[in-house]
Amino acid sequence: METLVWVVHVITAVVLIGLVLMQHGKGADMGAAFGTGSAGSLFGSSGSANFLSRSTAVAATLFFVTSLSLTYIYSHPSQQQGVMDKVNPAAAQTVPAAPAVDPADSSKSKDIPK
Repeated sequence: METLVWVVHVITAVVLIGLVLMQHGKGADMGAAFGTGSAGSLFGSSGSANFLSRSTAVAATLFFVTSLSLTYIYSHPSQQQGVMDKVNPAAAQTVPAAPAVDPADSSKSKDIPK
């Protein structure tokens, strides 16, 4: 579920950035009145603004909802345990220690050539 929310969140962020960059500023309305700007766009002079404004509002709402969802998911971690969490450390086998070697033992020194 978390992965799905992340994917929707990232896609929504990219769409939101694109929609904001496609919109014209408030100063573009004056240019459209003299025959330049968005007057000849696909949606008409006011249809473009309404379509982009509503699309941006939907994308912003979806981004806000996914942000809150991710916050909730990370603030309430699931109670699932992993495989290693179920291992009882007291029941684990212990490895016996290697025997200590006495450096003063002369039987080992016979094998060393002089």
